[in-house]
Amino acid sequence: MTSAALTSRVGAASAAPTGGAPRKPGGIRRRDRIVGLLAVLPAFLIVVGFMAFPVGFALFISFTKTNGLTYEWRGLDNYIALFNDPIVHQVFLNNLKFLISVPLVIFAALIVSVLLFERVRGWKFFRVIFFLPNVLSVAVIGIMFRNAFGYYGGVNQALGLFGIEPIQFFTNGGTAIAIIILALVWAGFGYQALLLLAGLTSINPAVFEAAAIDGAGWWKRLWYITLPNIRRVLGFVFIINVLYTFSSLFGFVFVMTAGGPGFDTTTIDYLVYLRAFSSTNLGSGAALAVILFLFIGILTLIQNKVFKLQEED
Repeated sequence: MTSAALTSRVGAASAAPTGGAPRKPGGIRRRDRIVGLLAVLPAFLIVVGFMAFPVGFALFISFTKTNGLTYEWRGLDNYIALFNDPIVHQVFLNNLKFLISVPLVIFAALIVSVLLFERVRGWKFFRVIFFLPNVLSVAVIGIMFRNAFGYYGGVNQALGLFGIEPIQFFTNGGTAIAIIILALVWAGFGYQALLLLAGLTSINPAVFEAAAIDGAGWWKRLWYITLPNIRRVLGFVFIINVLYTFSSLFGFVFVMTAGGPGFDTTTIDYLVYLRAFSSTNLGSGAALAVILFLFIGILTLIQNKVFKLQEED
């Protein structure tokens, strides 16, 4: 028997128990890919059904005049009307005014987080107390501040003890915005403080010890060690607060002022509600929602570039 024949028999014998030729790696990968796609298909359908489809439908009706039953194609007319609408301009300026809350809430959160990080006396108790406002719903917080600053509220009663006449806080746009900003800071600084505290705890304690040995005081350690090491966390907190002021003030405005007096406290997200559900033209509200969506996306990209959150140190 030749060596070639012997080799062929040995190969056939070794292949026989396995039931034929070995599987190709490409076939296994293809099967795994199909199984993976089938596994994520239910979640994908849910995302498409509850997110992608409503967004796409809102984009469609933004080009129409509709009351929800009939649709009249208007092209870019809704967008052009919004850009020329003085009310939209005023509401956008209102949102810029609410941006005052961003540095205020970050400053309050930074002070609280540093004190908690230093473990002042009772720090565990205060950590819980400061986070409690974040547990309350926006409606509850809005009602609390509306009642406190109402004409017969606790603030005016306290002012009356000093002989000061009651103040109509919500009949003036400036004071009404100031009260909403106060509510924003009170409701949000505890959660932001926990985010900053998480960033502080990630700093190596040996760095602080070495700085203290070199004679660096508390302020120098804060300015040259603490703040640079939590730069990314500060950037993240800044971004989410800016986005919040443009997209999530509806609850505060709806409960506390209903956008009044006039449109002095109306925000863009509240105006979307007014245009879409308090009128006969859903298309105008949808167009404003699309503009707000694009604006927030562009704003997020700009802030990411400014804070360089995606780059490694």
